Amino acid sequence: MDEAKSHQSVDWLAYFKSIQRECPWSLAAYQKGEIDIVDWAKISKILPLEQFQARMYVVDLPDVIVEGMAVELDTRDPESEWLFSYPGYGEFATPVKVLIQQPRARLNQLRAQLEHKQITT
Repeated sequence: MDEAKSHQSVDWLAYFKSIQRECPWSLAAYQKGEIDIVDWAKISKILPLEQFQARMYVVDLPDVIVEGMAVELDTRDPESEWLFSYPGYGEFATPVKVLIQQPRARLNQLRAQLEHKQITT
């Protein structure tokens, strides 16, 4: 079964619980329906984030292509930060290959808050 079909059977709640240390906001966002998970093959263009804190595009492409796509999209899109993940890509890897779109300004704000908290504690 290809990954674009299998993502619907992924236990995303368990995944977001497992990455809380790395991404503390993601579990709450997922539980509130603020993370959109879509199949890359079923869209014709990049979608605006609108009310979502993140969108995960599930892709069925070689890892090196996914990485290159994230770099290219991140370079071209001033509003969103683009990341990638796939099984085996580190401790917090997603269970399927994804491109991750997040609002750049919000991420920078969250990172600054975390950095400030670490400095003052």
